[in-house]
Amino acid sequence: MTEHPSPAGAPIWDVVGIGANSVDLVHLLPAAPQPSGPHAKQRIRRQLVSCGGQMTTTLACVAGLGWRSKYIGATGDDERGGILRAAMQDRNVDMSSALTKAGATNQFAVILVDESTGERIVLWDRDERLALQPHEIPDDAIDGARLLHVDDVDQAAAIAAARRGRSDGIPVTSDIDRLTDRTPELVAAVTIPIFAEHVPSALTGRVDHEAALRAMRREHDGLLVVTLGTHGALALDGHRAIRSPAFNVDAVDTTGAGDVFRAGFIHGLLSGWPLERVLRFANAAAAVSCTRLGALAGIPSPADVEAMLARG
Repeated sequence: MTEHPSPAGAPIWDVVGIGANSVDLVHLLPAAPQPSGPHAKQRIRRQLVSCGGQMTTTLACVAGLGWRSKYIGATGDDERGGILRAAMQDRNVDMSSALTKAGATNQFAVILVDESTGERIVLWDRDERLALQPHEIPDDAIDGARLLHVDDVDQAAAIAAARRGRSDGIPVTSDIDRLTDRTPELVAAVTIPIFAEHVPSALTGRVDHEAALRAMRREHDGLLVVTLGTHGALALDGHRAIRSPAFNVDAVDTTGAGDVFRAGFIHGLLSGWPLERVLRFANAAAAVSCTRLGALAGIPSPADVEAMLARG
């Protein structure tokens, strides 16, 4: 792991993340399940338990790339919650501000992976008691952070944290992959929104991704980014659109690829790289993760990403 030391008086944390976690029960299948026909009943080829979740996957990857990361969110006090907390600590993510909700079952997902394409179906459940409230974020939680990253699971908490980060002059990135009545409020609160592919079009009514980002520019003057799966990523920097193609790989499991992209993006941003290099590194990191089964289990090392970059 590459360490990124800071001089005396520098921020305590490179990245503080506020959002969701999950324990994933991953099942590798010969083909995507269908309600009838030859794929309606299949034998599981392989199965494993792999921790994941939008925020925890990103933070674990950020830590693996050498940055000091801290997680703020809620876990259950059941066996799965213990598995999640142990996995994050093993990956050098600080869990001192994470809450353990008494009597709550940790969020989990059953992930069905089509071994022929790497595409997956995610079935998940989350105990309502795990919802993080704004008042549960410690007052000093993001003090000393170089960057704050939020997801859109507990939106009230994410918006409150993002607004505080902005007021403190901290860059705030995001994982926004759904549309709710509070999504525009969350977009406005963060400094660098990073969207899943379908969100900009849903927000603006523009089918073309670049047109959708340009429509959003009227309300947001920061860097806008959208992940495009096998088509890579698109960013709008001012009025300049930058397209970065994906890497061609034989996908095993696409679970967590977007989360790893965000970690790679944060790595490049904190490293001070030009945007083109940031996007290419993030795409390479996501590509590596697609060649492995599981979210945290698929996190690449810096050497893995460099090898993918060298492949072109």
